[in-house]
Amino acid sequence: QVQLVESGGGVVQAGGSLRLSCVASGSRFAIKYMGWHRQAPGKQRELVATMSSGGNINYADSVKGRFTISRDNAKNMVYLQMNSLKAEDTAVYYCKANLMSASGWEVSWGQGTQVTVSS
Repeated sequence: QVQLVESGGGVVQAGGSLRLSCVASGSRFAIKYMGWHRQAPGKQRELVATMSSGGNINYADSVKGRFTISRDNAKNMVYLQMNSLKAEDTAVYYCKANLMSASGWEVSWGQGTQVTVSS
């Protein structure tokens, strides 16, 4: 089973920046898509950004121009650089991977990391 572990969350003032990291570990797997979702209190989980192994990127409209996703395929890592943070970016951020393992296609989620933006 593939495990995802996020890091980099915290508390930041509005206008500040944070960088989230996520690493995938396990045996014999290949990640197709890797990215970030978030869930604010009382709201549904939503897509923030995803990136395919080939470099195709998709951003939520609300973060375009402020957030940047990147991957290190050799290290099975994905990053999310978040700039110009707003109070409405406050949420638990989850790393997600769509991958092929010995068991077939899987969707794996991390445990989440809290991002709090104070206004």
